[in-house]
Amino acid sequence: MNINVKPYKNQESSRKEQVTKMFDNISGNYDFMNRLMTFGIDVKWRKKVVKMVGKTKPKQILDIATGTGDFAIMLAEIKPKKIVGLDISQGMLEIGKEKVAKKGLDNLIEMVLGDSENLPFENNSFDAVTVGFGVRNFEDLDKALLEIYRVLRPGGIFVVLETSQPEKFPFKQGYKFYAKYMIPFFGRLFSKDKNAYEYLPESAEAFPYGEDFNNILKKNQFISVHNYPLMFGAASIYKAFK
Repeated sequence: MNINVKPYKNQESSRKEQVTKMFDNISGNYDFMNRLMTFGIDVKWRKKVVKMVGKTKPKQILDIATGTGDFAIMLAEIKPKKIVGLDISQGMLEIGKEKVAKKGLDNLIEMVLGDSENLPFENNSFDAVTVGFGVRNFEDLDKALLEIYRVLRPGGIFVVLETSQPEKFPFKQGYKFYAKYMIPFFGRLFSKDKNAYEYLPESAEAFPYGEDFNNILKKNQFISVHNYPLMFGAASIYKAFK
C-alpha cells in the first residue's frame, strides 16, 4: 500500500528519498518541535507503549523509524538484552547516537542506518518491534509490515504509536484547525524546512487509522490486533502479535 504524499511536491524524486532528505534537514531541532507541537504529551504516550511492551518481557527489541532515539532510550527501562534503533535518516541517527552516549547506553542500544522495507536482520530475530510516529512515512506500507512480521519471533509483540484523526465534535474541528494552520506556522517559525511541517499533517490525514489500520495489520498476517485511541483520537496505539 502506497500513500502518495510527498514533502517536496515540485521534486520528482521518490517519496522515500524525499522523506530521508526531510528528516536530515530537520534533525537538529526535531526533538524541540515534537515537544512543542504535542505540548509534551507525546512523552506520556510513549511511556504507555513502553509499559505495554514491557509486559511481554522482551530480550531483543527493534525500534523502527527510531529518529533521534527517544523510544529506544525509553525502552531501556524494561531491561532487555539488546535494543536496535533503525532509521533511514543519517542526520536523525547522529543526534540519537549522541543521546545514547550521554545516557551511557552504548552497550545496550545500537543505532543502525536502514530501510523498513528491507530490514538487515535474520528471520525471527526480535521479541518486540516498535514504531513511533513512523509508519505513515513508509513508502510501501504492506512491504514494510511484512518485513516487520518476518523479523519478529513467533509470539512477539508489534506496537505502533501513530497520529490519527479525532471523529467527534468539537475535537475533530479543533484538531483539523491545529494540523492545517498551527503546525505549519510552528514549522515556518522554528524550522529551516517549512515543507516538513506542511507534509507531516498532510501525511497524517492521508494515513488509514483506527479499524482501517487494524485491517491492514491483519491482512499482513498479524493476529490479536487492537487499537487504543489517545487524546480523543489525536493519536492511537496499535498492538499486534505474530
